[in-house]
Amino acid sequence: MQYKHNKQLVPLAKQLRKGMTKEERHLWYDFLRTYPVRFSRQKVIGKYIADFYSAEARLVIELDGSQHYENMNIEKDAQRTAFLESYGLIVVRIPNNEVNRNFRGVCEYIDAVVKQSLSQLR
Repeated sequence: MQYKHNKQLVPLAKQLRKGMTKEERHLWYDFLRTYPVRFSRQKVIGKYIADFYSAEARLVIELDGSQHYENMNIEKDAQRTAFLESYGLIVVRIPNNEVNRNFRGVCEYIDAVVKQSLSQLR
């Protein structure tokens, strides 16, 4: 499915790909990049840029730093999640500290979500 998106966000998405956080780099280079189901980094979907996106699994993975737990950003994230879910996507939010403390568990969780999503789509 093609998502309408703001082409003006493409340069920012490219910039974000080059300047990934250490948690994004870790998840990308040590798991998602070679995962059997294809993922994209910093994918423009509608008016947002998703950290990681799999079209096949219809899955968005968002890594959240501490700023995402401030009151103002909690509401923005809820709106973002609702927008992405309106396209029929599954949105998974993972705290950065989980990537740092429990990387294997994060990978196992993502793997389980992908497999569940794929089984429901087939």
